[in-house]
Amino acid sequence: MLLIAEIGQNHNGDMALAKRMIASAKECGAGMAKFQLYDVDSIFKKDFEWYREAKEAQLGFDQVKELKEECDRIGIEFGASVFDTERLGWIVKLKVRRIKIASRSIYNRELIASAAATSKDMIVSLGMYQGKRFPTIKTKGKVDFLYCVAKYPTKPEDLAFERVNFNKYSGFSDHTIGIEASVTAMARGARIIEKHFTLNKAMHGPDHKGSMTPDELKELVRYSRILEAMLYSKGRN
Repeated sequence: MLLIAEIGQNHNGDMALAKRMIASAKECGAGMAKFQLYDVDSIFKKDFEWYREAKEAQLGFDQVKELKEECDRIGIEFGASVFDTERLGWIVKLKVRRIKIASRSIYNRELIASAAATSKDMIVSLGMYQGKRFPTIKTKGKVDFLYCVAKYPTKPEDLAFERVNFNKYSGFSDHTIGIEASVTAMARGARIIEKHFTLNKAMHGPDHKGSMTPDELKELVRYSRILEAMLYSKGRN
């Protein structure tokens, strides 16, 4: 199973904090530390409630390079949601293993086509997708679709897991509070879990309160290993 610690904007533009979060994600057992790469003025208007915070957390290429190198140094995969083709070019240049397409970008045809053309593996969240079938993405790489509900935070009753086939979805992008939904998704067959991660839920910013802490990440990793053994080990005949 791949557990993604979605640091996102929770570093608040502080590179020292971002590196501490990478180290904590690694120590807790996550397989990927993931960030968000965007031009804030292309996705948010200035009257957006969290515009200033998003602007402060916007990363430049040199910062992304530094964070990728830090992930490489300590041995955790660097991941990033890219919101435009310029930033897609950054992670291609940095030889990032796979590309994340966020829910809000699912109808960005130029971005998806450009990502597909790299032949890199892709992880695609479908929280804002309205189609009845998975979108067609023509690429030589593997495409993993994540089930997602685009409500922040998501209430348990909004998940509708009874209608979700995790033999088709590769995993779950979790916006609930707590880890119970992620554990349930894994038990139902999800092999990729993406969840926001913070060192302190009391920190200022839009995502900290709904994020998992290091203790919660450790517990999620513990459950993932138990479920992996129960569901996917060959066992004895």
